[in-house]
Amino acid sequence: MPQVSVIMSVYNAQSEEILRTAIESICSQTFLDFEFIICDDGSTDDTWEKLQKIAATDSRIQLIHNKENRKAGYARNCCIRQASGNYIAVMDADDISDPRRLEIEKEYLDEHGECDFVGGRGQFFIQDIGDDQETYWFCKTPKAKDFLFSVPFVHASCMFRKEALQKVHGYDTTKKRVRMEDYDMLLRLYANGCYGSNVEDILYYIRRDDNQYKRRKYRYRWNEAKMKYQGFSSLGLMPKGMIYVIKPLIVGLIPWRVSAILQKKYYRKKL
Repeated sequence: MPQVSVIMSVYNAQSEEILRTAIESICSQTFLDFEFIICDDGSTDDTWEKLQKIAATDSRIQLIHNKENRKAGYARNCCIRQASGNYIAVMDADDISDPRRLEIEKEYLDEHGECDFVGGRGQFFIQDIGDDQETYWFCKTPKAKDFLFSVPFVHASCMFRKEALQKVHGYDTTKKRVRMEDYDMLLRLYANGCYGSNVEDILYYIRRDDNQYKRRKYRYRWNEAKMKYQGFSSLGLMPKGMIYVIKPLIVGLIPWRVSAILQKKYYRKKL
């Protein structure tokens, strides 16, 4: 039985090259004792055929095919239920993991029994690693207050103890948590007494997608505000956290280009 299970949700992959690059970054890890569970969440294009072709090259890849698109949280939960490893590592279908990622994160959790999950420093890229030197803001040992402005983890860089995910019943799959199921799940982990850390090594490369600001519908801003209110309340961060609760509503009124610039400036200050 593998020690680590890597999970990935895929829906209408942008291209076979991007998908293959993401998958191969896991298959080429220095740590070898893992299984790779990938869920095609009801894609309407040829993503399933692409996955089958790629999976044929590595026996560690297991595929799940959802008939309907149920969103990322549901797809990841499907993967978690099938996972046999004691550690669960997340991977996004358009990003890249450093070859040492699984080895470093597993070793960290082995040596830090008090830690329920661990992430790595994330660096952005546009087409190729190194074409953008900006990194996601780094916090080595996030506390509850560090969740106020933004998530203090690169979610898809994280490796979790399986029992921690089971403790909070995985990701919330309701419509009110769509596009924020990762933020919500991390808040619930902290509210349930679980804690995470980040290693200083750059272990995860995040594909830059400025179009995400254009696609963000305002109704998701309302849902995010409600989620933050509930999450911050459970962590004892209210009423101080109220300004951060309404932040998504204010940001949603700002042109997406300005919003992207402000966010980048904030992250640079945190480095």
